[in-house]
Amino acid sequence: QVQLVESGGGLVQAGGSLRLSCTASGRTFGNYAMGWFRQAPGKEREFIAAITWSGDRTYYADSVKGRTTISRDNAPNTVYLQMNSLKPEDTAVYYCAARTSPNGSVLYILDYDYVYWGQGTQVTVSS
Repeated sequence: QVQLVESGGGLVQAGGSLRLSCTASGRTFGNYAMGWFRQAPGKEREFIAAITWSGDRTYYADSVKGRTTISRDNAPNTVYLQMNSLKPEDTAVYYCAARTSPNGSVLYILDYDYVYWGQGTQVTVSS
């Protein structure tokens, strides 16, 4: 069992930046592929970014590519989502997710691929 806790959300003006963190507890974090998703009011949950458990590969949704970076530090069991040039349409609840991975180079971008989810952190971008 893995418990995930997101933090770092908040209110920011358009053009600003935020860094979200997701800290995992429980089993060995280093064997888990990680992802970030978001859900805006009235919309379906949307994939944002994913990283392999080795950290050697990342993948981004087109909506955030070029202004978002996912990274991980397996020592404090934390995955990060650095978001720059934020837009009002980035307003959503952001969730991190985890699952075990057969090897260090597999990415997962579908929400049903993930087993463990955090409670979410609200990001609000004002215009």
